[in-house]
Amino acid sequence: MENCDYFEAPSGRRLAYQQQQGTGPGLVFLGGFKSDMLGHKAAYLSALAKKQGRAFLRFDYSGHGQSDGMFTEGCIGDWATDTIDIVTALTTGPQVIIGSSMGGWIALLLARHMPKRVCGLVGIAAAPDFTEDSMWDGFDESQRAALLRDGQIELPSEYAGSPYIITRRLIEDGRRHLVLRAPLPLPFPVRLLQGTADASVALSVPLRIVEQATGDDIRLTLVKGADHSFSTPECLALVEATLADISPGAWR
Repeated sequence: MENCDYFEAPSGRRLAYQQQQGTGPGLVFLGGFKSDMLGHKAAYLSALAKKQGRAFLRFDYSGHGQSDGMFTEGCIGDWATDTIDIVTALTTGPQVIIGSSMGGWIALLLARHMPKRVCGLVGIAAAPDFTEDSMWDGFDESQRAALLRDGQIELPSEYAGSPYIITRRLIEDGRRHLVLRAPLPLPFPVRLLQGTADASVALSVPLRIVEQATGDDIRLTLVKGADHSFSTPECLALVEATLADISPGAWR
């Protein structure tokens, strides 16, 4: 287990993080659902930031990784608040936000809450509104009934060793944070990277983001054969090239 520091958030939640000092604009990596800050993409970005002398922040949402709390007690609103609190406290000036899977949803919520602190956004297999459009809409009647009756159900996981516990609170809170039901102001460079072999996020999702987004510099790149992890050397090289594209003065 790698060393980390801890941030005492205004919410009372204690969040694990790793931060590298450097020049700006800084990078902030937002991980996915039940993932942590030690994955391949976060490690790659950490090494890239170190090589380029850029500021970089990665952290675990409450109930994830080395942060305090239980995963089953969290929800989208909690994790968005974690993100807003830690970005506000630990970074200075505009940041480039890189959101992977659920982190793409959190990135959009962060941008909506504090747009002046965002100067670029990269969504990697971004999964906004997944609790409603993928989970709830994909449940059969017996699953919905069990969720409402018992407060939780189990779903198999392709990536975790044990099933996901999906709570009623997660679903109901997710409805209060949907971002694809109204225009989505994104007044900065936005790059969406999506694999065509992604079994978790349908191609319709990034297309909906593009449709709802308002901004002058929004692009979607599809990578044939790439899966949801988007962690092959070729995919990671594309992430690096994408960062250079949206902030060429910093990433050269």
